[in-house]
Amino acid sequence: MPSFDQEKKTAKKNNRRLIIWLVCGVLFMFGFSYMLVPLYRLVCQQEGINGGSVRAATEVDAGMQVDRSRVIKVTFSTQLHNGIAFRFMPLQHSILIHPGERKLVYFYAENQTGRGITVQAIPSITPVDAARYLKKTECFCFTQQYFYNHEKADMPVYFFIEPSIAKDIKEVTLSYTLFDASGYLKKDQAHFTHGRIEI
Repeated sequence: MPSFDQEKKTAKKNNRRLIIWLVCGVLFMFGFSYMLVPLYRLVCQQEGINGGSVRAATEVDAGMQVDRSRVIKVTFSTQLHNGIAFRFMPLQHSILIHPGERKLVYFYAENQTGRGITVQAIPSITPVDAARYLKKTECFCFTQQYFYNHEKADMPVYFFIEPSIAKDIKEVTLSYTLFDASGYLKKDQAHFTHGRIEI
């Protein structure tokens, strides 16, 4: 029968092992959330999903015809990652667009963090089948955006939907999630505004 001292040593050893596992778990989750945005952008750019790639946007644009026999409703939505203190919203809730037609829309952003901050918007498109057909030729999401304290801006998205999109897709949602990008700031883009209108 194990003695009290042996049981105490075993319990301490087990507790130490549990603490190590918990610390490792916390460090892993922190590292994963820190790398989430750059990893997401890399995958989207490589695979051309979720609007993360501008691949072939100009190539397709050259000989594209507008299909006026069809209309697709595009709805815009926004989210803030981890409750970042920003006002972030589309200036139009939705629009109607013909496949092949170019449209320019704006999103409003206002820094309410009380400090200067660099942010990055990550796009998402639903339904998933529509993601490869919605092409953005200009978008604030292509680069990190620096905002001074209380700075406001209207940020553009210029896009079209390829006419080859499936005929049963009649509604598309373009959503943006705004992240605090200060932790992985690109030095050459520290104060880059990418065509936005500061107000």
